[in-house]
Amino acid sequence: MTTRLATGALCALVLSAACTSTPAVEPADTLLTNGRVYTFTWDDPAADGTPAANAPHTAEGWRPDAEAIAIRAGRIVFAGTSQQAEAYRGPATRVVDLKGATALPGLVDSHVHIRELGQAETQLDLTGVATEEEAVARTVAYAAKVPTGEWVVGRGWDEGAWAGRYPTMRLLSEQVPDHPVVLDSLHGFAVWGNKLAFAKAGITRATKPPVGGEILKDAKGEPAGTLLNRAVTLLEGAVPPPTPDQARAWVLAGLKRMARDGFTGVHEAGADAELMTAFESLDASSELPVRVYAMLSARDTALSRAWLQKGPRLDPAAMLTVRSVKAYYDGSLGSRGARLIDDYADQKGHRGVSGGNYGFDQALVAEMMTAGFQVGIHAIGDAGNRETLDFIQSVQDRNQTVRNNRNRIEHAQVVHPDDFARYASLGVIASVEPPHAVEDKPWAETRLGPERVKGAYAWRTFRQNGVRLAFGSDLTGSDHTIFYGLHAAVTRRDKTLQPEGGWYPAQRMTAEEAVRGYSTWAAYAAFAEGDRGTLSPGRAADITVMDLDPLVVGSTKAESLLKGTIRLTMVGGRIAHEAP
Repeated sequence: MTTRLATGALCALVLSAACTSTPAVEPADTLLTNGRVYTFTWDDPAADGTPAANAPHTAEGWRPDAEAIAIRAGRIVFAGTSQQAEAYRGPATRVVDLKGATALPGLVDSHVHIRELGQAETQLDLTGVATEEEAVARTVAYAAKVPTGEWVVGRGWDEGAWAGRYPTMRLLSEQVPDHPVVLDSLHGFAVWGNKLAFAKAGITRATKPPVGGEILKDAKGEPAGTLLNRAVTLLEGAVPPPTPDQARAWVLAGLKRMARDGFTGVHEAGADAELMTAFESLDASSELPVRVYAMLSARDTALSRAWLQKGPRLDPAAMLTVRSVKAYYDGSLGSRGARLIDDYADQKGHRGVSGGNYGFDQALVAEMMTAGFQVGIHAIGDAGNRETLDFIQSVQDRNQTVRNNRNRIEHAQVVHPDDFARYASLGVIASVEPPHAVEDKPWAETRLGPERVKGAYAWRTFRQNGVRLAFGSDLTGSDHTIFYGLHAAVTRRDKTLQPEGGWYPAQRMTAEEAVRGYSTWAAYAAFAEGDRGTLSPGRAADITVMDLDPLVVGSTKAESLLKGTIRLTMVGGRIAHEAP
């Protein structure tokens, strides 16, 4: 390997007494050699993204600070040069030649819905459909393979892009009359069904939507075919639930997909009793392929109260951690459910839904926080974010230890200029999804107007205000692949490389910040920074290897990030995925 290494950084990492000697050491179980290894043991970048003084970065750009990693009993025992790593080779050591590929601290998606990812493998996929007619045609083709009378379930039409022309049940009912059809939207804040599905769900003109929901009606006052926000439960609740074995299989399939895509861990954003049963079963049988940081669903009151009695499951080194609870404060921006301080720019008199009107159980969430559970609260609009910060502050004012919970706001999409600094003052983490910015850009400014949109997806503003970030995908609402996420964070451009120069480019992240959002910062958000997030001796061997260098590519030719592939995923020293 010809890359010049940062000798000082290497000396600090080597487990031996001196870099110049080769100690007699116990052989490693696994050696990763001949790679471009970034340990991320240097300090965080400045608020403007400038690399720290001790980072392996010069005016010429980034360079790896190691070449090889030795692993024993699931932990890193050495990070340094390939030559020095030979001291850890024994007769039983597995040696993996990285052949110049780049190794990073294990990547983590900080906001997923993993059951839906696995379920998508067996459901109708409507991702990317542009029109109602195209969606119906795809449904017809799928239904032809399903026995008459059985439910057809799909997901993926974009409720944000379709907000001015929500689909009706007419064409869907005509083309697919013999199956009840339920088609969830991309982000889950709208659902579309045919006449038979509405009949089986008992939804009629007399049905009252739950608070915070809407049943769209036709000119005669009959259900038109689409339900919004909290009303989606009326139709989704009619679909027969999966068996425990089906749910477990979906979860396992989703987690295996994440391993193939380079992720060593996920933060599950809202686990109900069914999902927790699957997680605990897979954990008990040592089948979890990646680490799971489970956020209990506050909407599942019985589950939350059961965990209140047990208390948080705190071991950060475990494959399954349970120390967080997920709640919803408002809806989505695309479906105009996000709570805004002022009217929607494209719907005067409307400001969204929030709080108790959206199923936010203030008393239960406060009780969980006081008991030591981190809270992650879904908040999209500027009013939703402000009122969520008010709530967190009210709980902290009653019990200062709650600040130690590293509470999070999930999405944090639209923030009033006065409220960015409040995140930092309250110690709240902004858990954001870079893909959302480039996916929502076609309509976000229409919803918000030209001034308010400047506080939307404002990652640089968060950093300038000293706010900690963690990056995720909100899968299956967005493409979760790491290369897409990194590209969106660094360029603020979509997969077609639009717009030129990026959408509100002042909010872009540097390549280093983008990688940290999925690694070191994600580890902090899960209280795991002492166990993971860097490739240094003593840390768990959670490692992601890819065929391109995201720091170099992301800094020089960022569009090429979209061409990357995962070579290897290692979790606790065990190879969870290895490309052929």
